[in-house]
Parts: sequence; structure tokens; C-alpha cells
Amino acid sequence: MLDQTDVQTAPGSVGLVQTQYFTFPGPLRLASGKELGPITLAYETYGELNSDRSNAILVEHALSGDAHVAGRHHPDDRKPGWWDMMVGPGKALDTTKYFVICANCIGGCMGSTGPSSINPATGRPYAMSFPVITIQDMVEAETYLLDHLGIERVLCVIGGSMGGMRTLQWAVSHPERVRLAIPIATTSRHTAQAIAFDEVGRQAIMADPNWNGGDYYGGPRPERGLAIARMIGHITYLSDEAMHRKFGRNLIRDNGLEFGFEEEFQVQSYLRYQGDSFVQRFDANSYLYITKAMDYFDLTQPSGSLKKELSRVRAKFLVISFTSDWLYPTYQSREIVTALRHNNAYVTFAEITTPHGHDAFLLESRQLTSLISNFLSYAVD
Repeated sequence: MLDQTDVQTAPGSVGLVQTQYFTFPGPLRLASGKELGPITLAYETYGELNSDRSNAILVEHALSGDAHVAGRHHPDDRKPGWWDMMVGPGKALDTTKYFVICANCIGGCMGSTGPSSINPATGRPYAMSFPVITIQDMVEAETYLLDHLGIERVLCVIGGSMGGMRTLQWAVSHPERVRLAIPIATTSRHTAQAIAFDEVGRQAIMADPNWNGGDYYGGPRPERGLAIARMIGHITYLSDEAMHRKFGRNLIRDNGLEFGFEEEFQVQSYLRYQGDSFVQRFDANSYLYITKAMDYFDLTQPSGSLKKELSRVRAKFLVISFTSDWLYPTYQSREIVTALRHNNAYVTFAEITTPHGHDAFLLESRQLTSLISNFLSYAVD
């Protein structure tokens, strides 16, 4: 166990941090036409906002992420924040220079308003009465947080996977508020394949008898269904090469094949561990709502042209993809780059060679640090 001094003085660490909460009354008018409010956003900040409020970087988390990007909440935390490798003194998002913000998205279950939150109109959890949300709605909620923090324009919005979608949406919905944008391992719209994987996960949750139409709060939770959904999702985060390197066909035990359906292969054990761990920290209904928001994401709308929809952006872009990412393969990043270039936008593109698949944005620290640090230093006017 680390003591408090160890955590606060560890090289490159932001030290001990605390999640904060901001509630605005709303209502926020959603893309569906429904309204939601009041809305609470859980968020964390790192570093100091400078005198002219020009050094803010907004980090957007992925599906299962949260506001806790870096540092530790307690000295005995087993793990730091989910992107600790990128946020801290001397790191890509250098907190001696930048004021870094990350908020848990609406629809989530890590402190922001979502289906497990209490509906003030009924005094009970929203459950499936929570309105369907979109990536655009998540971004609109964040504008209230920036207003609350007194930040008119951010230096940069950055994120991977669903965080990349939110990054793109920020640049389109609020071009005047974004100077730089770094979408990583993402897409401008969900393909049929991505929607299919999400649908199988949702059906696994809904088929769990404990799901009970989403009304399970206070009773048994649909843990089996959520665990299966997570296992399905996790397969898409890895690559064939990464799974082969990590597990091969290795067995858990040395006594050969058992000719049954219990865990035999190491990859089975790994996926079950990932599923069982996930249910300890995530809400099944949030999984339904957030994956649906990702499925609805389509930057080509309403015109049907990505080039036309991106014509309003003013930010300079760094688009990053990974060679082994088969969830959001490189051709989807190239579509974004091509549309931006057709609009004469400033855009730099990098494809990183890696065996780590989609999860590479959480692992490839050296190459990401170099790309992002240089872009932040030299792309600013």
C-alpha cells in the first residue's frame, strides 16, 4: 500500500484527486425531443486554469470510462485513473501547462445523471423511464459544465472510442468553442457490424431474468447478462494477434482436455474475469443507454454528407488510428480525414502500428505521447 506522501510525490502523478459534482436545473432538450433535468455531472480537474482561461483540455471517456482520468482517490487505490499514462506532470497532457477536465457522461453510472439516478418526479430510479440519449446530448450537457467553470473556449477536446465520437461532435456542434480536436480510434458513424455487437450485448442484458424490464434497483441485478455483454464487447477491443500472443490455446490446468463446458482455455477464464469485474462497477441500464447512443451516432446526418457536416468545424485536427483496430478500423478514420481535407481544414493523420487492437489507445503511451505533445505545442495559432 502507498502512503499519501508516496502518491502525491510520485513522478508524473497528479497525486490524490477528488471527484466533484455540478448540477444544473435544466431541462436539457434532447435530440429525441424529450427533456431531462435537473442534471448532475461528475467531473474531475487536474492542473490550474491560467489567467486568460486558454489552457483547458477536455478529455472524453469511452463507453465504460468515467471522470477519474488520473491520480488516485485514496492512497490504497489499486489502480490510478483510466488514462493516468497520459495525464500528469511531463506527460502528453502536461498538468504543469494545461488544465485538464473530464466529466462522466449523462446516461452513465459514475456520478452523473443516468437511469440509476432518482427521478425527482417519482422519487424512484429512472430505470427505463430515463429518456434515450445521444452523443450530441452528452456534449450539450458538458457545455453547461464549461460555462460553470468559466471556460468559453477549450484549447483541445480529446478522446478515444466513444470519447472520439464526443470529440468530433464537440467540433461540429460548437466550432467556436474548440481550438484543437484529437479523435482517437473512432468513427464518424457506427457501422452495421458495430451496431450488431451492441445489440447482442443489449439482448444478453434484457434476457437476464433479473433485468425485470429495467426495474431491478433494490433487488437482484442482471449481472449474468451484463457480464456476457461485457465479454462480447471485450472481444472487439482486442485483436486476433493480441489474443493469440496473450492466450494462444493455453489451458488453465495442465491435465489436458476435460471434454466439458467448464473453463478450460485461458481465454475463457480471462473473459469471465472481465465480465465478473465489470458488473461490480457498472449499471446494466447505463450499458443499454450508452451503447444505444453510440449506435445513433452518425455525423453524416442530416445532409447525408460527412464532408458537408464537417464543413462547419473550425478546430485543427489530429486524427489517430491503430493498424489492428477492427472495431473502428483505419479506413473509418481516413473517411474523417478526407472529409476534413475537402473542407480545407487543418488535419494531421497518424496510424500507429500495434498488435493491441482497439484498446491500443489505452496502451500505446509512447507513440501517443509523442504525437499529442507535438500537436498541442505546434498546432496552436
